[in-house]
Amino acid sequence: MSAQKPIVVVGSINTDLVAVTKRIPTTGETVIASDFQTHPGGKGANQAVAVARLGYPVRLIGRLGSDAFGGELRTQLQSAGVDITGVSTSDGVSGVAVIVVSESGDNSILVAPGANYEVTPEDLDANISILRGAGIILTQLEIPLETVEYLARICARENVPLILDPAPAMELSPQIFKHVAWLTPNQTEAAFYLSNEGSESRSLSPADIAEMFLSKGCGGVVLKMGADGSYLASQNGLRGLVPAFPVKAVDTTAAGDAFNAGFATGLMLGKSPLDSASFAAAVAAISVTRRGAQPSMPGMEEVETLVETASGLAQR
Repeated sequence: MSAQKPIVVVGSINTDLVAVTKRIPTTGETVIASDFQTHPGGKGANQAVAVARLGYPVRLIGRLGSDAFGGELRTQLQSAGVDITGVSTSDGVSGVAVIVVSESGDNSILVAPGANYEVTPEDLDANISILRGAGIILTQLEIPLETVEYLARICARENVPLILDPAPAMELSPQIFKHVAWLTPNQTEAAFYLSNEGSESRSLSPADIAEMFLSKGCGGVVLKMGADGSYLASQNGLRGLVPAFPVKAVDTTAAGDAFNAGFATGLMLGKSPLDSASFAAAVAAISVTRRGAQPSMPGMEEVETLVETASGLAQR
């Protein structure tokens, strides 16, 4: 792939309202938060900012509301180095995510989509030149499903690789898988899709899970398994387990977004899929050592240092 072509992200843009607690409350329970912060977020914006922090050109297509959050998010994206030519404004509220993070780093997230659910196929047509100029397109499921499906058809027609992060998990049309170059579910999302077919992911190996997704027609699968690494499989015969980098997690919010951004950037830099997944693992590993979504995204020098350090320790 040509390194001259930008990565294009089509997806959500949110404000994250983050409360830190000793543990995530159960139904009907009230707990006292030890900290509260506001951060820019949204899976689409997170991935775009992560790519920008790595120093690779990135463009974002999405929608913001006409509220105060919208103006702040627009400024923050520009400051991060994201090209927001494709970001429009809708009357009303911007997307908001309410996030509870435990002291162990686990999280629970509630998303109010706002303007994100007004990203339409017409928005994609209006930005077709941006999509045609992409080296890779990243998308998720925090915008309307019909828009994601339309995007998949555009990518197939224009021969632009599409990486789909199927989160939050929801039922997809069988056709969409055939237009996806790389599907990147985590274990929870994989369990959702497999349970819809009567399969229990707990009884299946990562290789078995990947094969089931490949049977749907996608070009490749990256099963994200957190501290257990990731498993890659593709239609051209690639099979491989990529280990995670051992770190102490303080906040796993947006770790998957960091991984996807790193994987796409690695591919655009000419790395193999396995090397791209290892690069992505380093991006994600650094991100979980910091609180917040976009504030946690690392720069290229940090990632390279972690990779080199880990490689040096492995050779001892």
